[in-house]
Amino acid sequence: MANKVLDSWALIAFFEDEPAASQVEEMLDQAGNNKHRLFLSAINWAEIYYSMMREVSQEAADRHADIITRLPIEIVGSTGDLNLAKQAAIYKARYRISLADAFAAALAKGKRAELLTGDPEFRALEGEIKLQWLNPNA
Repeated sequence: MANKVLDSWALIAFFEDEPAASQVEEMLDQAGNNKHRLFLSAINWAEIYYSMMREVSQEAADRHADIITRLPIEIVGSTGDLNLAKQAAIYKARYRISLADAFAAALAKGKRAELLTGDPEFRALEGEIKLQWLNPNA
C-alpha cells in the first residue's frame, strides 16, 4: 500500500472548495478504500487550524479540526520524534520553505511517501522527495 502525505495547502484547498479540491477528495476516497495511507504532520494540522482561526473564526477552526479527525488521515506528531524534527530542520536550513512545509517534506521522506501539494514552495525539494502536484486549476 502506497503512502502519501498531505500538506496544509492541499487540505485548505479541499476545505475552501478550490479547483484542486476534487483531487484531494479523490485521494481521501482512495485512502478510505485502503488503496493508500494518508499522513498529515501535526505541525501542518496546526497551520490549518491557525489559518482558519485567523481568516474566519475559532469556531470555523474547530469545525475543520473535527472534520480532519473523521477523515482517513493519520496525524503524525513531532513530540519526541527527533528524527522527524531533525529532517525538518535540515530542510528548513537548506531551502527557503516554511517550517510547516519542512515538516510535511520530512514526513514524506520518513514515510517514503509522495507529498500531495500545489504549493510552489516545494519545487526546491523536487530531487529530495516524491511530489504529486495537485492542479490548482483542476
